[in-house]
Amino acid sequence: MFRNTVKISLILVYLVIVAGAVVRMTGSGMGCPDWPKCFGYYIPPTEQSQLEWHANQDYEKGQVIILDETLQVAKQNFTSAKVFQKSNWELYTKHDYAIFNPTHTWVEYINRLVGALAGLAVLLMAILSIWKWKKNKKITLLAWFTTFLMGFQAWLGATVVYSVLAPVRITLHMVVALLIVAVILYILYLAGEKYTSKKYLASFRNLVIFSAVLTLIQVVLGTEVRQFVDLQVKQLGYEKSLWLEDPNLQFYIHRSFSFLGLFVNLLIWWKNKKHHLGYSLTNWVIVLILAEIATGILMYYLDFPFSTQALHLVIASVLFGVQYYLILQTNKAKIQLKKA
Repeated sequence: MFRNTVKISLILVYLVIVAGAVVRMTGSGMGCPDWPKCFGYYIPPTEQSQLEWHANQDYEKGQVIILDETLQVAKQNFTSAKVFQKSNWELYTKHDYAIFNPTHTWVEYINRLVGALAGLAVLLMAILSIWKWKKNKKITLLAWFTTFLMGFQAWLGATVVYSVLAPVRITLHMVVALLIVAVILYILYLAGEKYTSKKYLASFRNLVIFSAVLTLIQVVLGTEVRQFVDLQVKQLGYEKSLWLEDPNLQFYIHRSFSFLGLFVNLLIWWKNKKHHLGYSLTNWVIVLILAEIATGILMYYLDFPFSTQALHLVIASVLFGVQYYLILQTNKAKIQLKKA
């Protein structure tokens, strides 16, 4: 039951990454300008009229309206008079973004719902890990650490909104998501069987570690490149000859590292086959690397076709997870070799 809960938690965390990628792709990051509610609602509005001031209407404390391109928050429960009374409202001061787009709002809201569901799954995992304390204290400690990380990630998501999508905070938000994936995979590894039929080879393990680090660097650079493109599109228009006329350094590094990553992982695949090490995950790594390069090429040459950006990010996240678990498998083989 505990292992199944760990697996469910992992799947839901990846669903959060998928939802976040969709938010990024559709530009819905500010769909809910406040946190944890959305325009002051637990279930967000669907029409602009719900966010307009109306006479003789009941308002609840914390409810938000858009007035003169500002967000106004109700100070207490009250019924509005025939004219707007400023004393009942206070200006929302976290930021000055006051735009309502129903599609963006619901995309961001669904992202938050999936995040909350993942948080509950991780909390359940942590509670069940208490029964693992006597057998392996590390499992319990890591499970509760994951719960802390989920809370930190939620807070970080709030700061991303308050900063109106500051690039550094978006990047940090993504890195923490991958850290959560890594910790959950390690818990799954600790709760698994101790025996493995796989062989240990030091050079193979070192290459796998290097490839995982490369992927992490690529994810960070990718978020920076995407932010650069977004700024260029905003300033110059959606025309590739304009927004890639003078790419920044991160763009060239990101593109070059993709070929380095392919070479390193082909070498890993070849070593696995040559020495009969038994790591079947190397096949999946090659498939994911090729898919990652393919989506990158599509984005560059076809002006970001629909869904390619989200796929590019999700594939990179899955790739990192597979590479990290591959590292854990080599670790198990190493421990078993020492005992032998």
